[in-house]
Amino acid sequence: MQSPSRRTFLATGALAAAGLLAACTSSGGKSGGAGGSDAGGRTTKADPDLPLRTKAVAATDALLAQYAPFTGAGGAPGSPVAQLHAEVLTQRAALAAGLPTGTASPSGASSSGAASPSGTASPSGAPSAPGAPAGWAPLAAAEWSTAQARLTDLAAASPELARLLASVSAAGALHAVELGDQAPLAPTAAPSANPSPSATGSPSAGGSPSGAASSNTMSAGAVTALQAALAAEHSAVYAFGVIGARIAPGPKRDDARACYAAHQARRDAWQQLLAGAGATPTPAAPGYELPFAVPDPTAAARLAGEIEIRLTAVYADLVAAGSGSLRLDAATALRTCTLQANHWGAAPGALPGLPAQAAATTGTTGATASPPVSPSASR
Repeated sequence: MQSPSRRTFLATGALAAAGLLAACTSSGGKSGGAGGSDAGGRTTKADPDLPLRTKAVAATDALLAQYAPFTGAGGAPGSPVAQLHAEVLTQRAALAAGLPTGTASPSGASSSGAASPSGTASPSGAPSAPGAPAGWAPLAAAEWSTAQARLTDLAAASPELARLLASVSAAGALHAVELGDQAPLAPTAAPSANPSPSATGSPSAGGSPSGAASSNTMSAGAVTALQAALAAEHSAVYAFGVIGARIAPGPKRDDARACYAAHQARRDAWQQLLAGAGATPTPAAPGYELPFAVPDPTAAARLAGEIEIRLTAVYADLVAAGSGSLRLDAATALRTCTLQANHWGAAPGALPGLPAQAAATTGTTGATASPPVSPSASR
């Protein structure tokens, strides 16, 4: 790991900019889906996302039914399961935006207590897996299977819906972990150096890119978003070097080293994909500045959570900009950053990587990833 005395981490640079990359909402006045005529007699175009949104809402309703035994009469409103249930309601509201009247509110489930959709660096109140009651196992399995199934629709979804599906899937994986399922925490797979043109099947459990995106067919927008992800990973690699240096030898330092290696692997994979697309990969900055002082292990853990939270916005943007297996790789990275943020004490929220206003209106987003701000010179 690098010595923190050599460079400082720029909060307003690559990774800080990442916190602003998740786009604002763009409902664009979408209505219920089927084509028809407007008030002036002009033909309106059908919403191509309608079938996928309807499917996603149905899956969420099935998941809410699994929560019913824990949140019905006699359930504790402030219990950990009730908090997760509130997040699922928030997700449903985002997924149902723009659907015909009648699907906008869940059937057989209370809509009160909706959770805040945006991620913060405050501690999460959700339960840790070691203390999860055995009775939560079916609910945990339902969260994980639903999270995985959502990613099968990424390729067919619009950029905005793909971003939302990836975010909801990442949150579902975290819910499964908090309910006691360790499957989403499977070891990270090494990235492949041999890209293939399309993605098939389910994403790997780890957060390293599979390298499956066809770099030669990458769009200009995808290249821009991937450059932003690479710049953010450069920052994360440096920051985790600082974090590891501030934590005493033991399990936490081992965790920091594992994160350091994972960010290095993603950085290297993004560099390979960009080079394959004929683009010059964004180099590491000559200097970085930490967003706050890191004098001890507590501050180091806080910085780790902050980094992972900001990276969720980067990867939500890459999901929207990418296609095929690059989109799938970005969704997997979004999930991994969500799980790591929670591990380090941050709270990703109901919709990791999306701004608060996304759930408050339509759950869709419209801005694209932008290049990172130029870092300052090293001190």
